[in-house]
Amino acid sequence: MRPLTADSLRGVWATLLLPLNPDDSIDWGRLQAQADVLSATNLHGLYAHGTAGEFQTLTEDEFDRVNQVLAGTGKPFQIGASHPSAQVQLSRVERAVELAPGAIQVIAPDWLPLSPSEMLSFLRRVADVAGDVPLVLYNPPHAKTAVGPQQLCELAQAVPSLVGLKTAGGDKAWFDEAMRSGLAIFVPGHFLASMSSLGAHGSYSNVAALSPNGAVAYAADLDVERRIEEFFAAHVVPLQKAGLSNPALDKFLAAVGDWADVGTRVRWPMQSATEEQVAAARPDARRLLPELFADS
Repeated sequence: MRPLTADSLRGVWATLLLPLNPDDSIDWGRLQAQADVLSATNLHGLYAHGTAGEFQTLTEDEFDRVNQVLAGTGKPFQIGASHPSAQVQLSRVERAVELAPGAIQVIAPDWLPLSPSEMLSFLRRVADVAGDVPLVLYNPPHAKTAVGPQQLCELAQAVPSLVGLKTAGGDKAWFDEAMRSGLAIFVPGHFLASMSSLGAHGSYSNVAALSPNGAVAYAADLDVERRIEEFFAAHVVPLQKAGLSNPALDKFLAAVGDWADVGTRVRWPMQSATEEQVAAARPDARRLLPELFADS
C-alpha cells in the first residue's frame, strides 16, 4: 500500500487479536477467520502487534506469520514492530518493510528509560532501517520513557519519517502543544469523540474490539461515547481493578460483541476474563449501545 503521511493517517483502525488454543498456541484458522471478517468491515485499516495483540509474547516465527495474515486482508494495514528489546525491534522492522505496510509502529525500548538523546538515536536508527515506510510512535501511559509534547515536537522535526503518535491523549493544553508536532495523533476509541474536538485524528480502537463497524459509524457521537463509558464503568473497570490486562479486556470486549471467534484466553501468565463475565455483560452492551450492534 501507499505509505501513510501525517495528513493521510486518519480514522478508526482495529487490531488483530490472537485466538489461542488451551496450550497457548495460536489457532491460525480462527485468526484467518477473524481477519476475513475484519476485511469486510468499514474500518479505515487494520494493524497487528499492539498491546492488545500480545506482541511481547510472540516468537519471531509467530510474528512473521501474523503479518502474512494481516497483509492478505486487502485492507490498509500497519505492522507493530514493538518489543522491549531495541535489537529485536530492528529485526522486526527489517522484516516488516518487506510487506510494504502503510506504517510501522514502534515503542521506546522498555527495560530502562531512555534519555532524550537516546530516544532520538533509537528513532533515527529505526527510521534508517524502515527506509520509505513511515513510523508511528506508540507511547502508552505505562511506558518507561514518557514522551511529552515538547519532546514529541523535537522528534518529529529530527525524524521526518515519523508521521503519527499512539497515545492516551490529554487535555486541551496537551493537545495544543502536541499538535505543533504536525503528527497524526491517535487516541483510545472510547475517547475519540470528545478528543476529536481537541485535535485527535483517529484511534487504534478498543471500541472496534466490541463492534468494528459500530466503532466507525459512531466515532464522533458524544452520546454514544457517554454510554460506552457507562458500559465500561459497569463491566470493564471492575475487571481492570481485579488485575486484568489490556489484552484481556480487549478480548473480553470482542467476546461481548461476538462478531468473531476470538475467545477470552490470553497468554500465560496473564489472567483471562471468564465466560460468565462475558455473558453478564452482553445484555447491558446491547441495551446501552443498540446502534453498535445494528448490523450484527
